[in-house]
Amino acid sequence: MKLLFVINPISGGIDKAPFLERAGAFCHKYGIESHFFKTTGNNDAAKLKKVLEEFKPDRVASVGGDGTSLFTALALLELKMPMGIIPLGSANGMAAELNVNSEPMEALKDLVLSNVIGELDLLVVNDKHYSIHIGDVGINAQIVEAYEKDEDRGLITYAKYFLEELSNTNPFELQIEANEETIQEKGVMVAICNSRKYGTGVPLNIKGNPMDGKFEIVVVKKIDANALIKAGLSRFNDSYHDNLNELVISTDKARIKFSEERLLQLDGEVIGKFKEINIEIIKGGVRLITNNDNPYLQKKPEHVAD
Repeated sequence: MKLLFVINPISGGIDKAPFLERAGAFCHKYGIESHFFKTTGNNDAAKLKKVLEEFKPDRVASVGGDGTSLFTALALLELKMPMGIIPLGSANGMAAELNVNSEPMEALKDLVLSNVIGELDLLVVNDKHYSIHIGDVGINAQIVEAYEKDEDRGLITYAKYFLEELSNTNPFELQIEANEETIQEKGVMVAICNSRKYGTGVPLNIKGNPMDGKFEIVVVKKIDANALIKAGLSRFNDSYHDNLNELVISTDKARIKFSEERLLQLDGEVIGKFKEINIEIIKGGVRLITNNDNPYLQKKPEHVAD
């Protein structure tokens, strides 16, 4: 087997060196030919494409957070090589959703051992931006923008900006075109969900499935003390999820319009300001190395032999 590791060295502020040393020893022990590609932020996509062409891996391991998973998935979009996730980022929301083992070495072993290949959806926004997890406009996008500029990381920093934005947030008007309907609404946030939960574990969309060929638009109409308490509890038990302040639309294509330009974030990355957002799904765009404990497998998955 030839295994390519795609690593974001700085994701989550986590030192990847100890894992990479153990992973290298593991591959050597079991006769797995491995190659380590580290992103630098400088022309990474083109460099990875060249490595893929030259190394020709049988499988690819994404080592980092949600952003690294998206980067890897896009590199493999046309090649249809199977990829797995090794969670080592600040936000490992997609890995948690897909029942990936949270211990990196165990996740690596699962990636190597499993012959279960599922089909994971991707979202394309305004024809050139992509999401594998969750994007949004409104209060959370503003928090992400402030968080990105702060040298500190973690839940405490996120909470600081959350409280700041909460005190300054007012509902805004939006129009949603989906399923041959047009809906006028007001909210403090509109989320584009290929998944159920943020990396914090708080669910936005408890009925979502990243492997069903659809995504959900969730409009959060207001956030008050009661909603915050329920959101915190829902991190541990979905039964606490409060959908009374939400509008949820399931679809495979949508257009969202705003009266003025609004900030958009996708998978934890601030994209820019837009008056209109067009979203389409790439059904099964990612050949995901998974296992039969994955709760989202709806049909008999592909089994492969390396």
